[in-house]
Amino acid sequence: MFSHIMLGANDLEKSKAFYDATLGVIGCKPGFADPKGRVFYMTPTGVFAITKPINGEPASCGNGSTIGFAMDSPEQADAWHAAGLAAGGTDCEDPPGVREGNGMKLYLAYLRDPSGNKLCAMYRMP
Repeated sequence: MFSHIMLGANDLEKSKAFYDATLGVIGCKPGFADPKGRVFYMTPTGVFAITKPINGEPASCGNGSTIGFAMDSPEQADAWHAAGLAAGGTDCEDPPGVREGNGMKLYLAYLRDPSGNKLCAMYRMP
């Protein structure tokens, strides 16, 4: 459904270190900067990017917004969470673990990136 996601970041160097660490856990190569300074992570199914806002205003996180990354296992979600904390992310929501509801069983881990954006690692349990 989505072609790409781009998030604003106030400190691109700190945010790149965070996303290199967390996205590296799920097999993404380190991000690369284009001539405008935007940092891109390319996959066969889509693109994730970070940038300073074009309008020159500070980046801010969306209240109520969450970006989810698909995981292959609960262990991968835990590794993603640990890598994010080690790279400057902060804990948010409940600790990583199983959540059940609406007939679904999910393993979820939440973080905020260095700019405050809320992220989730999600594994759909069998």
